[in-house]
Amino acid sequence: MFRPSGLSGARMLLAAALAAVASLVAAASACAQVQPYGFNDFGGFHNVLPPGENGFDNALQLAQFEANHSTRPPHNDDQLAMYSNLTTAAPDITQAQIGRFYKDATFGVPAGDVESTESPEPGVTIVRDQGFGVPHIYGDTRDALMFGIGWATAEDRLFFIDILRHAGQGDLAQFAGGSNVSMDEGVWANEPYTQQDLANQVAFGLSRLPDGPQIYADATSFINGINAYIAKAKNPLYSLTMLPGEYAAIGQPGGPQPFSATDLVSIATLVGGIFGNGGGDQLSNAILYEDLVHRFGREHLTVAGSPEPVAGKRKKPARHGKGKPTHAQNAPAPTASAAKATGKGKGKGRGKRRPAPPRDLSGFATFLSFDAANDPEAPTTVRGHSFPYQTLAAPSKTAQASIALPDPGSVRYVNHVVGGSVPQAVARSASASTSGKHIGLGLGALANAGPGLLAFPRQMSNALLVSASHSVTGHPLAVMGPQVAYFSPEILMEEDIHGPGIDAEGAAFPGVNLYVELGHGRDYAWSATSAGQNIIDTFAVPLCNPGPGPTSTGSDYYLLRGHCVPMETLTRQESWQPNLADSTPAGSVTLRTERTAYGIVIARATIHGKPVAYCNLRSTYMHELDSASGFEQFNDPAAMRNPQDFFNAAYKIGYTFNWFYTDDKHIAYFNSGLNPVRAPRTDPLFPSWASFGWRGLYPSAQTTPSSLTEQQTPQSAHPQTVDQSFLTSWNNKQAPGYNDGATGQQYASVYRSQLLDNNINYYLGLRHGRITLPDLINAMGSAGTEDLRGDEVLPFALQVIGHPGDPTLAGPLAALRSWVASGAHRINRAHPGASGSYEQSYAVRLMDAWWPLLISAEFQPVLGSALLGEIERDFSINDEPGHGVSGSHLGSAFDVGFYGIVQKDLRAVLHKPISGALNRVYCGAGSLAKCRAALESSLREAAAESPQQVYPADGVCAAGDQMCSDSIQFRVVGAISQPLIEWVNRPTFQQAVQIQGHGPR
Repeated sequence: MFRPSGLSGARMLLAAALAAVASLVAAASACAQVQPYGFNDFGGFHNVLPPGENGFDNALQLAQFEANHSTRPPHNDDQLAMYSNLTTAAPDITQAQIGRFYKDATFGVPAGDVESTESPEPGVTIVRDQGFGVPHIYGDTRDALMFGIGWATAEDRLFFIDILRHAGQGDLAQFAGGSNVSMDEGVWANEPYTQQDLANQVAFGLSRLPDGPQIYADATSFINGINAYIAKAKNPLYSLTMLPGEYAAIGQPGGPQPFSATDLVSIATLVGGIFGNGGGDQLSNAILYEDLVHRFGREHLTVAGSPEPVAGKRKKPARHGKGKPTHAQNAPAPTASAAKATGKGKGKGRGKRRPAPPRDLSGFATFLSFDAANDPEAPTTVRGHSFPYQTLAAPSKTAQASIALPDPGSVRYVNHVVGGSVPQAVARSASASTSGKHIGLGLGALANAGPGLLAFPRQMSNALLVSASHSVTGHPLAVMGPQVAYFSPEILMEEDIHGPGIDAEGAAFPGVNLYVELGHGRDYAWSATSAGQNIIDTFAVPLCNPGPGPTSTGSDYYLLRGHCVPMETLTRQESWQPNLADSTPAGSVTLRTERTAYGIVIARATIHGKPVAYCNLRSTYMHELDSASGFEQFNDPAAMRNPQDFFNAAYKIGYTFNWFYTDDKHIAYFNSGLNPVRAPRTDPLFPSWASFGWRGLYPSAQTTPSSLTEQQTPQSAHPQTVDQSFLTSWNNKQAPGYNDGATGQQYASVYRSQLLDNNINYYLGLRHGRITLPDLINAMGSAGTEDLRGDEVLPFALQVIGHPGDPTLAGPLAALRSWVASGAHRINRAHPGASGSYEQSYAVRLMDAWWPLLISAEFQPVLGSALLGEIERDFSINDEPGHGVSGSHLGSAFDVGFYGIVQKDLRAVLHKPISGALNRVYCGAGSLAKCRAALESSLREAAAESPQQVYPADGVCAAGDQMCSDSIQFRVVGAISQPLIEWVNRPTFQQAVQIQGHGPR
């Protein structure tokens, strides 16, 4: 250690101690006024955020943990047990037990519960409670409050926000180690920004947003707070206690560089890119469609959304009486069940049978069966009111002219790695994580690529709200929260913040947590689930050659308003060395992305033999900070007086979220997102020519925030409702008519939100139309352990099979029927934990083994193995616990899959009434006997699989360990790990709310 001349070690330490005392005395005299516990809080707020609020460990604390893996920093895991224990406590949780599973989230700290008080800046006071260490931050001025929020963020999440800014900039591997290079590749492929781009966004927000100057001032003070902490932590007198121990582990003992406003843009880009966008799958749709046409042929009916030419007269569906024509994609197969269901079949007094609606066996109709763009049976959050969006246009010459389908076999996706190489182990992991998705089509899957620091589920947030008219107390109820994966420390941090214009408590993403993003105000609460509607469109731009000679698909020039202009080239070069935290061998990589006026180049191809580039354009690209306006208003009690105020604020958020609001009288819902106004009669399913760009867009060869500013759909066009009897969302379809065929979300007749609906309806029936807050918690908790396939699909498969004479199937069928009858849970109440077997382990194992075999038995005879495989790559057949679409041990399950497609097909075989049937009956080609035989054969094959085959070892769990295979792993961002917990399908941060009163309105 460096020692000043003339001072002994003892004298130096004494001087430091005296200086510290003096600073504390000075700070104490300048503290902000601390509000008493419950001040301006109308009561009824609870929440939980595992594993714990504190995400800091200094070198000594890190060494203590490494020595025994049990000595942890304070508040590192004190919310983990309460979160995990709810899994087996539901559905028996009572009012008196809510405090066991959720902590009090009232404003302030009760007398006698203060753990610490500090004032890092005059006019700022940060109080932490003994129970959970949450920072309660008070500022005499707005600038002082923001400084305090920045300081507390650095105290709790300094290393994490450093990780997030490097991840958002696409250079995480260089900062933390080579295992993160696939994350960087994903960011650079989808959301690349130069430093000038970042600065342009800051300038745009300051000058163009109505409240831009206030937000910029808030951000400046927030950053000052972070940097003040960094400066003090780097002081040798404080570094051992204030600097996170992880910096030494990654070979950067000097700690972080100061933060800037552009770093906030990088973090917002990362968070918004993962949780707040959707779309961009139009090109993969086009390729699948063309392959389906090759097998099944072209349309012969007038079908909305069809990309096929309108030439001459086309055969139209038959009309029934005076009704509207029956669209082929919604017509059931011509079986006896159709006549039986309408009472028009043969028999005495029934008259003649009307002809069945025509089947459409074409490639496009087959595509619609799996894309489920507008399934009338899809569960929705808003009921009884339609919000048309992404409507499939009727075939016309205009629509046909807008569609830019590639020549079959001509598409070549961009490889963004142009120099160096991705480490072999990382490349293998990335390939496994992104199977079925081409690089460039979305960050969500790529965020999980490789064994790096960050891994996110696709979507798992949920919300349950019950109106005042159905609450026992007469006050609305809400149990709601986002799923942002499981990290140690958590990627959300909690804060209780109070100052001029701000009174809020809740959670936010560190680094952009100037305002509470999910939480409550004085007399209202709000939360969100990811919506994922299509705000990314794929445009085709013609390539050109500025010199003599023909144009090739490799050209870096394209036509913009008749001029041949160069693409912008964005390059990221990074290298890495092994460190104590990441042993990936040294290496380097060069990443390159090309950008046009119509977005990021994702592929090259030909259309009618002419070279084109396909580009993905996201409406929030270059506008990452614009959403801050909405979050600022959420925190302002004067701006949040009723549901309409909430709608006005949520509309300012460009990211795609489903927002939920409750106060003591109302519940409300609003879907946010910068939904661009598209050119009339364009087809949302497939790529469009750039000449059919968004309305109000004035693209430029040099991309800026101004060049990517377009018209937004009006607020009234966004799905919304107030005081519906109850609201549920589990990332399901927002409202009738709100179509989204380009996202591949598979909003079909089965969605996991039905588990929430079923449980709420159960309690409403039990209590004569009114329920309690514990009932709502139990409804959520019970749904969290249910297997969607077992609840909604398996009963129909069992009906098809019936009671065969084969004795080898008697045991499996009995186990499956018993499991369905008990609710199809994946749970072990007697022995909870992350290892062992479920209560009905045999049935669960059969379901897990059978599902992929059932899919093949049902669809492969019609589609063939190659085409079925292609469909499965574009539309995942399953999102199973433990090893789902998003990655391993992330918690989320049953978001996407063939659940509705399988159920609807089996219902057709059983002659059940269907609205929006598939274009044909796939199982057994409509023969019940053949379908039964196929299912029996696949079930026998599943029953023969051993536990070790169904649940192979994965580096976390031993082969055959059923519960461990499903278990949730907290991804370590730092050095302090957490134990595995048992699987549950549940939000990470969650509020349980019943507000007791309200202030002036």
